[in-house]
Amino acid sequence: MPFDTATRQRWMSALAHSEPAALAARMQALRLSPEYETLRTPESGLVQIQARMGATGSRFFAGDATLTRAAVRLADGTIGYSWILGRDKAHAERCALIDALLQTESRFRTLMETLIAPLEAEREARIAARQAEVNASRVDFFTLVRGDNA
Repeated sequence: MPFDTATRQRWMSALAHSEPAALAARMQALRLSPEYETLRTPESGLVQIQARMGATGSRFFAGDATLTRAAVRLADGTIGYSWILGRDKAHAERCALIDALLQTESRFRTLMETLIAPLEAEREARIAARQAEVNASRVDFFTLVRGDNA
């Protein structure tokens, strides 16, 4: 079953941003333990991060980040990949396994509803909680004009 790029990007993003413990618990609850072989054992390395001032300026080097990648193949030949920030090798392998499972027609709809959608909701809740925390400490500064400085 071929998937469009946007659909796969959606589930890859949900997996990459998921909390490792939450993903492991959900996999256990869904009894996801298919047979697979490791094509690329999880390995960690560094990637360079680039940024732009105001999102429109020239690119500049912002620093390095640790990245872990993995690749697995299911018994039916479907290959799954993952790239996650950090060094959690087990999490990278779980993400690659779920990527492969999502590419199979028989599991796609079920996993999108029972795994990916809840992971996206958890991430949105984490972002909202962090935003509320930041907004609670926001200070608005203003100045008063004291006449004409011409």
